[in-house]
Amino acid sequence: RAALYVHWPYCEKRCSYCNFNKYIPRGVEEAAMQKCLVTEAQTLLRLSGVQRVESVFFGGGTPSLASPHTVAAVLEAVAQTAHLPADSEVTLEANPTSTPGSRLAEFGAAGVNRLSIGLQSLDNTELRLLGRTHSARDALRTLAEARRLFPGRVSVDFMLGLPAQQVGPWLGQLQELLHHCDDHLSLYQLSLERGTALFAQVQQGALPAPDPELAAEMYQRGRAVLREAGFRQYEVSNFARNGALSTHNWTYWQCGQYLGIGPGAHGRFMPQGAGSHTREARIQTLEPDNWMKEVMMFGHGTRKRVPLGKLELLEEVLALGLRTDVGITHQHWQQFEPQLTLCDMFGANKEVQELLEQGLLQLDHRGLRCSWEGLAVLDSLLLTLLPQLQEAWQQRTPSPVPGG
Repeated sequence: RAALYVHWPYCEKRCSYCNFNKYIPRGVEEAAMQKCLVTEAQTLLRLSGVQRVESVFFGGGTPSLASPHTVAAVLEAVAQTAHLPADSEVTLEANPTSTPGSRLAEFGAAGVNRLSIGLQSLDNTELRLLGRTHSARDALRTLAEARRLFPGRVSVDFMLGLPAQQVGPWLGQLQELLHHCDDHLSLYQLSLERGTALFAQVQQGALPAPDPELAAEMYQRGRAVLREAGFRQYEVSNFARNGALSTHNWTYWQCGQYLGIGPGAHGRFMPQGAGSHTREARIQTLEPDNWMKEVMMFGHGTRKRVPLGKLELLEEVLALGLRTDVGITHQHWQQFEPQLTLCDMFGANKEVQELLEQGLLQLDHRGLRCSWEGLAVLDSLLLTLLPQLQEAWQQRTPSPVPGG
């Protein structure tokens, strides 16, 4: 089993905060791009031996700029090469200005059954600051149309911690969004990335640096507002009600296998054949034209393959699993490490005990997880947990008691 991520690398323009692998082309040879996406999907599905694809996510870039025919062709190739159940989650990232209602309906006919809308803000000044091409009115109109076509299957991205942003007005935007949104919402704090226009503006003093304390307050108060509105915070940045969790992202957090298709896409899977029993981290060639040449020559454009050692894999299980409200169950941990239990790893450590006593972590018959308070400071908890995992791994003497 695996999830499949498909990267469409093109955008209309580059947003001021974005450092993703994306390109602003004069023209896109979509027929060639479509053919290469189909070829690479088929090749990597065969290489991985994956027999069932649980979810497909079209990300980018701006995949809603692609033709619905391209989306349909990729899905058809996946279904011909592996089993793609009829109820598999198929998500498309969409920007409000590139997806009028008629186009959304065409994507639905192509096989998309879930949308993730890059709304980001309901303040036009903030949207201009971010370099977005849509207005708040465009965003709400697209959101309403999306909900009509994909009821219960629409997610929105909403940002916090922008330069000069204040807590009260931001909370007002969030409350306004709750009148319009569907059952899934992602809250992301702005990350100033070197090489972006926004980073340069802050460095030059044209904009104030984002205030991390204000951003932390927005996050804390925002998650409380969402909890009050019936949303479950099932992951650090993700909130759902009525069971509308993202199946695709859940695969990432559970350290499941996923294939990355398209320029710069990342994957994690165990290649079949040649006696391989090691999961690999894979990265596809970044630049679209070079990637297409490699796919046409070799069937795929994998640029980098890194075998993951057992400890590296356990570090990912820990860091990703603790991002969720479920955390890491004993059963889940034992799938990756059958000898050393969670209690072996963390039960006797003094610093971990302090985190348990402070109510930030819980270690019990269910497994290891963050509390509501702990989820908000996960990065600081990992500063204790990851070194302890590494130390326990080096000194490993397994416990005879299953499950600790």
